[in-house]
Amino acid sequence: MDRRTWLQLTAILAAARPAMAQQQGPPPVPQRVTPEQAAAALKLLGLEFSEADIALMIPNLNRSLAGYEELRQVPIPLDTEPAFSFHPGLPSAAAPSGKKIFKPSKLKAPSKPTWKSVEELAFLPVTELAPLVKKKLVSSTELTKMYLERLKKFGPRLTCVISLTEGLALQQAAQADEEIRRGKYKGPLHGIPWGAKDLLATKGIPTTWGAEPFREQMIDRDATVVERLRSAGAVLVAKLSMGALAQGGLWFGGMTKTPWNIEQTSSGSSAGSASATAAGLVGFSIGTETLGSIVSPSVRCGTVGLRPTYGR
Repeated sequence: MDRRTWLQLTAILAAARPAMAQQQGPPPVPQRVTPEQAAAALKLLGLEFSEADIALMIPNLNRSLAGYEELRQVPIPLDTEPAFSFHPGLPSAAAPSGKKIFKPSKLKAPSKPTWKSVEELAFLPVTELAPLVKKKLVSSTELTKMYLERLKKFGPRLTCVISLTEGLALQQAAQADEEIRRGKYKGPLHGIPWGAKDLLATKGIPTTWGAEPFREQMIDRDATVVERLRSAGAVLVAKLSMGALAQGGLWFGGMTKTPWNIEQTSSGSSAGSASATAAGLVGFSIGTETLGSIVSPSVRCGTVGLRPTYGR
């Protein structure tokens, strides 16, 4: 192809491009977001862009606005259930099928105490704590007092505790000890101290959602999981930190830390649940997850986190 032919083809293509763009490009949308409005919004976020950059944003901002309005028109009742399960496998992989039965590990407790201080038990999993409580080698009250002291000592450094529930915990522990003495052992959670992510409603105890406007919020009922754990004999020792309104690890008291490096965040939003468990401040903890709120802090803190199927 000689130079003259190439220039002619280039000119033809250049002339055709506006028509092609008009035919193939996205349909025009009303320009309801102006450059001035975008600049003001960016200023609130502490961001600055040139006028040319903002001009590039305007079409997408207006398209997004129309999309958000379209989404809001879809009726979603409050009782709509989230996804029943996540299957992260490759498209060619088949999801597991069939009924799965959960079988807890069974460990034998030693015949007599092998520790000098109850605090040596702080990092034991429930599968090892439960046989000790069942055999009365350690009492729920002893465990509860030990964990409460650790929560008071290390909780502020990790910024992982919103509310200590000391009075309730000692009452529940005493009740668990009495029931076990009378031979009414309820199962592997009986007498085990635990911590609740402060998203869970607890009657008579603030439920803050980690957010400043709700730090005094009192909900006049217990969450179902709180009720079920109480029925199982578990002992609530603390409401643990969560990212404000379930976002990240930052709450009104500060940023929750991972005990492995207190210069780093525990991530979130179940930040305190993972941090407190990893630091041996609770026997176990409950978090919640929509998309990563248990898994992410578990990765940062080195804990085992279960993202349960909805309804578990």
